[in-house]
Amino acid sequence: MIELNPRKILYKPSYLNEIKSILILAIPVIIENILQVLLGTTDTLFAGKLHPNAIAGIGATNLINNIYIAFFTAIGVGTTAIVSRNIGLKNKEKAIETVKQAIILTTGISLIIGLISFLFAKPILITLGATSDILEYALPYFIVVAVPCIFLSLSLILSSSLRAAGNTKTPMIASIVANVINIILNYILIFGIFDFKGLGIIGAGLATTISRVITVSILLFSLCKGKTTLKLKLFDKWIIDKGLILSISKIGVPAGIEKLIMRFGQLAYGSLIISLGTSSYVAHNIAGTIESYSYLPAMGFGVAATTLIGSQLGADNPKFAKRYGLLCNLLSTIVMIIIGSIFFIAAPSLAKMFTDDLEVQNLVVTVLRIIAIFQPFLSITLVISSALQGAGDTKLPMYSTLIGIWGIRVLFGYIFAVKFNLGLVGIWLAYSLDIVVRSIILLSRFLKGKWDEIKIS
Repeated sequence: MIELNPRKILYKPSYLNEIKSILILAIPVIIENILQVLLGTTDTLFAGKLHPNAIAGIGATNLINNIYIAFFTAIGVGTTAIVSRNIGLKNKEKAIETVKQAIILTTGISLIIGLISFLFAKPILITLGATSDILEYALPYFIVVAVPCIFLSLSLILSSSLRAAGNTKTPMIASIVANVINIILNYILIFGIFDFKGLGIIGAGLATTISRVITVSILLFSLCKGKTTLKLKLFDKWIIDKGLILSISKIGVPAGIEKLIMRFGQLAYGSLIISLGTSSYVAHNIAGTIESYSYLPAMGFGVAATTLIGSQLGADNPKFAKRYGLLCNLLSTIVMIIIGSIFFIAAPSLAKMFTDDLEVQNLVVTVLRIIAIFQPFLSITLVISSALQGAGDTKLPMYSTLIGIWGIRVLFGYIFAVKFNLGLVGIWLAYSLDIVVRSIILLSRFLKGKWDEIKIS
């Protein structure tokens, strides 16, 4: 946990100190993200012990949850930009008021989403293609997890608020505690213990929801205790500030739309991959699972960039805001080049860990080596996008995602995979082209500036 002091850097610039500040912010986020990925793997393993359709049921629910998260992300991005900017301005009251308005906004939206989830659970899942066999597991899990989505939304907003103030340790600790409890509850509530027979798939959903309640409780306690910059008085008057809510929405909506563009693009992209056959689809999922670990460092450095750039701009230090953004990107790129090298060299061994099928193994090896080569571009895309969002520049990342996902990944995925008959290799070449184009667009914007002139009220 660090107390942001952006004005110090103006007089005593030191790359060593700046790297230290970045790592203090980034490392807890990376650890938290690793835990989330491992938890997802654990949940899948527990569900698989019930029935293969239980995994499909959880997968269907997660597809919907990812769309819900797009709405909550919009609020989180807007909150982060305004809170970090006001921390830099030394306007703690405005920062705290922003957190309160974000809580009000996300509570209202999540209650509406929860009601819709309850009333239309079955039609929503059927629209996704869930058959009667899958619905047996998907429907109860969806109701238990998606209806109380207020806890998911609050955990995202509270975490964003703390990170914006330079506190990334508390969200990490909350994640560790919640994940450990989730694993324990998964076993007890799914399979039972002693005379308790277990609740099956409903138990899996309850474990997830309870862990989210615990996360929110820890984060709220930290905010109310207020050991660092932010101190929330829970029992003060909570008055709706339409102007501040509008400011959060103005910054956040493009970020939310960007997530929706990404999610729907992935659905189209996924349908194309399924059409290539079972071996290609299995290989794609294996490669994607392995690749997901490479995202984690960039996401951590992205959070650091968002926080530090916002606070530097608030302190009227645009020069150092830019310097922090480039330094975050450099550190992330170095780490991801190392990860890419591991992917390239260890591709055969990694493939064998997941499957004994030689055809699938060969496809995974080829795809992992493509992924390895383009890791630096992935780093730029993720970190610089976060850097721009920290400055309140959320429109360009949205437009770049629209161009990259639909204009390149989906379109060229079809051309390369089907028309050029490159199959899964063509799919990942299109993915790589998307990443390269987006990284160029985003980095060009960042280097040219103008994002540092955006006014945030």
